[in-house]
Amino acid sequence: MLRKLLSVSGFTLLSRMTGFARDVLMAWILGKGMLSDAFLFAFLFPNYFRAIFGEGTLNPAFLPRYAALHAKGDLNAAQRFANQVFTWQIAAQAVLLVGALVAMPLLVHFLVPGYTTEQLALTASLARITFPYLILTVVAIQLSAMLNAIGKFWAAAAWSNFLNLSMIATLLASSWFPNAAYAAAWGVLIGGLCQLVFILWAARRDGLSVRLAIPRWTPEVAEFFKALGIVTVGAASVVVAPLIDFVIASYLATGSRTALYYADRINQLPLGVLGIALGTVLLPEMSVRLARNDRAGSDNAQNRSAALTLLLTLPFAFVFIAIPDTIMRAVFAHGAFDTRSAELAGSALAAYGAGLPAMALVRIVSSTFYARHDTLTPARATVTSIVLNIILKVVFVWGFDLGVAGVALGTALGAWMNVAILTWLGRSRALLAIEEIFVRALGPALLAAVAAGGGAWLGARIGATLVPGHFADIAALAAAIGCSGLAYVIAVVMFRTRLPLGKFAGEVPAAGRSE
Repeated sequence: MLRKLLSVSGFTLLSRMTGFARDVLMAWILGKGMLSDAFLFAFLFPNYFRAIFGEGTLNPAFLPRYAALHAKGDLNAAQRFANQVFTWQIAAQAVLLVGALVAMPLLVHFLVPGYTTEQLALTASLARITFPYLILTVVAIQLSAMLNAIGKFWAAAAWSNFLNLSMIATLLASSWFPNAAYAAAWGVLIGGLCQLVFILWAARRDGLSVRLAIPRWTPEVAEFFKALGIVTVGAASVVVAPLIDFVIASYLATGSRTALYYADRINQLPLGVLGIALGTVLLPEMSVRLARNDRAGSDNAQNRSAALTLLLTLPFAFVFIAIPDTIMRAVFAHGAFDTRSAELAGSALAAYGAGLPAMALVRIVSSTFYARHDTLTPARATVTSIVLNIILKVVFVWGFDLGVAGVALGTALGAWMNVAILTWLGRSRALLAIEEIFVRALGPALLAAVAAGGGAWLGARIGATLVPGHFADIAALAAAIGCSGLAYVIAVVMFRTRLPLGKFAGEVPAAGRSE
């Protein structure tokens, strides 16, 4: 499992690095204003639907069932099941695509009512370019799930690089487009095409494919759609929260949505590379073990994953809270994105950081239910936490006048509520075991995080003092990274015997070739 984790984390890190370069270039060229706010809606809009039809629903509903068929050696049944799911998905996506393209101006006006007439027209035009990215991505996501089910993780973690590289290319060639926002939008669509070609090649390389078939309502398909319908409710609620963010931000100062976006992008770096990577590897691992009646192995893998999640994400949370302004100024305060914009994003980053460990733990705890083909329980927990999330955002923004920080803080607290609800439900049903290996790691993980945050705070001040002037923020961030990393490593080495740093014992390979 550790080898698979390294594979996912390595390619995800590469994806985050190219995404980081893309975001820096976007901030430089688009800045904080009408073009940026319009493009970010057009960019994120299909991705919210991706949360409904993509990883957020397909993986819990499809992957455990496909993996179980593979684990039992019934490869023909697994292929028929995959083809039926693919056929129904394409039919639904085609209808959604046509409807969205026709109704896009009305959708934009409804979702961002605070925009001016000029902003609404530009946003609708850009969204019509980016929305077809959704149908391209859904196909790639199903093939990725099939690869993950047989223990092949690298391609699924690597394909998002093509979107980032495509957007970088079109932004650099923005002079050939009506404006930079159109350049970025076309980069999204071209990137989606490149991603699809790559994952088709990777799947065929490992003997996997999907094809259109005559739709049939088999027991497996009926069970899949029942699970999909349940998990879609939860996924839709996850989409509602960021859309509420758009509505709230549209009533705040211009550029507030942009500030939230860049703060979230920094927050997503450790979340994607470490937290989500662990969840991606854990779900098929638990599904295969439970299909083979290995409850002890499943529990052990989950507890180790949870302990590693806290060990790897808590330090980033403390660093984001300790030096948010330094991070955002050093990374984004260039070109059209000024220092004031960076500091606004910094306040959001600190709030997002408070919820970072929970955002990663949700993937670990929810696997308790998804691996047992139970999509209803996580959906209920998610809907409940999202409702509380939205209420908190309204209170923080208009009740306490926290602005963009209030929006981010509502998201952070909502994630912790989700983890708490799932943990309570899992424990009450005797499905979630909390083992000694997890309990022993809690204290050392927290101490290592405190050391990392304190090192970052001290390093930032040393760096700014040694290199004053124009490069003070960059020097401060470099020194903060060095001091934080050193303090964290020292703490981990001191408590290494209490941490889950060894091999995942009793690892069971998934069906097919291993990584």
